Amino acid sequence: MASLLWGGDAGAAESERLSSHFSNLNHPRKNLRGIKSTTARNIDGSINNIEEDDEEDVVDLAANSLLNKLIRQSLVESSHHVEVLQKDPSSPLYSVKTFEELRLKEELLKGIYAMGFNRPSKIQEMALPMMLAHPPQNLIAQSQSGTGKTAAFILAMLSRVNALELFPQCLCLAPTYELALQTGRVVEQMGKFCVDVQVMYAIRGNRMLRGTDITKQIVIGTPGTVLDWCFKRKLIDLTKIRVFVLDEADVMIDTQGFSDHSIRIQRALPSECQMLLFSATFEDSVWRFAERIIPDPNVIKLRKEELTLNNIRQYYVLCEHRKDKYQALCNIYGSITIGQAIIFCQTRRNAKWLTVEMIQDGHQVSLLSGELTVEQRASIIQRFRDGKEKVLITTNVCARGIDVKQVTIVVNFDLPVKQGEEPDYETYLHRIGRTGRFGKKGLAFNMIEVDKLPLLMKIQDHFNSSIKQLNAEDMDEIEKIDY
Repeated sequence: MASLLWGGDAGAAESERLSSHFSNLNHPRKNLRGIKSTTARNIDGSINNIEEDDEEDVVDLAANSLLNKLIRQSLVESSHHVEVLQKDPSSPLYSVKTFEELRLKEELLKGIYAMGFNRPSKIQEMALPMMLAHPPQNLIAQSQSGTGKTAAFILAMLSRVNALELFPQCLCLAPTYELALQTGRVVEQMGKFCVDVQVMYAIRGNRMLRGTDITKQIVIGTPGTVLDWCFKRKLIDLTKIRVFVLDEADVMIDTQGFSDHSIRIQRALPSECQMLLFSATFEDSVWRFAERIIPDPNVIKLRKEELTLNNIRQYYVLCEHRKDKYQALCNIYGSITIGQAIIFCQTRRNAKWLTVEMIQDGHQVSLLSGELTVEQRASIIQRFRDGKEKVLITTNVCARGIDVKQVTIVVNFDLPVKQGEEPDYETYLHRIGRTGRFGKKGLAFNMIEVDKLPLLMKIQDHFNSSIKQLNAEDMDEIEKIDY
């Protein structure tokens, strides 16, 4: 959604506005779990605090989820096949092509259109009739960021709220403070014409005294704080909750204690409460959790994305050391017409070294690594999308989920490996899958030391694909690459 995009000057303004908006919460804005706040690359291309470290970036699910929310400019039309499993297979399966078919309140329709939604997304077409049905139906849904699932469950909450009743009626759990605030922003936008409906945030720093009378109808918060408000401080009467939403379930179970907190909250809800669970992935652990917490659900699942290497031509260059790799990279970069390129490094140390080298040689380069805040990452990705930098150097934090149509080349400056020096096949697939998307051809180059050649051969065998050797000093050979 355009209104959720943080990037560049607009991003800074939005971030400042949001922080100001929640200034009554008496706490500093903090980074997500696992992300260290250190000085990052400046917009002018200078680099601050380039310390030498060999730390690999661990992909943080909560950070990735928030990042995807921030960089979505519009609804992403999923290419996945949507599979619907109804709790009652004999009941008719409805879908809608327009929001008018849902017979929403006029103020909700106005809010939807004001947000820029013109018609339901593929997920919304199937999910909204179930979520808005009478009597209410429970739902477990798989949906990626950008497909409109947040707007869908917020529409369900706003549809079932009685503005004249001044107590919590809808409860939404999110795994982090930042994700809770993002969801709240969408509630405020979609519900801006519902003048008597208000939102309360049960998040760290928003301290409420025991016995405080909460008159706001929608509560959004993290499991630990919501648990405290419900059972210790007695601020929320769970028996009056009509809609219970558990968002980002895969992130939730990745956070210690949150699944237990969520189950304890769910068990105190009335049997007639509508329960909705959303997750980007459905590994076995997520599915077990979903079945425990959502009784008698309808289920919407997406067929697993089949990433393919068929339209990506893969090459490798044998190198002795990283300066040798850099020279090979420069030769390729100077011989092939490149739209935009993503270069993956295994460690922050290599990523920073390569960034400095390329900037000193006059290239337009940006650096993306896990030590940046999520807002900084979103801004860098947006600049790359806008073409302000032609090369994005990154660690594994960018290996999946971020699509830039102009990317024509992916370079593995280091091969992705697991502990024990085994190839990381999944990361390799997602890295080079950043090119060759949207039906286009792509190129992938692997810069490897001789002793890493057996690893590359394992990757080639694993994917049953061809990775050809390239002599990076032979400009004629490089220029003959069919592109």
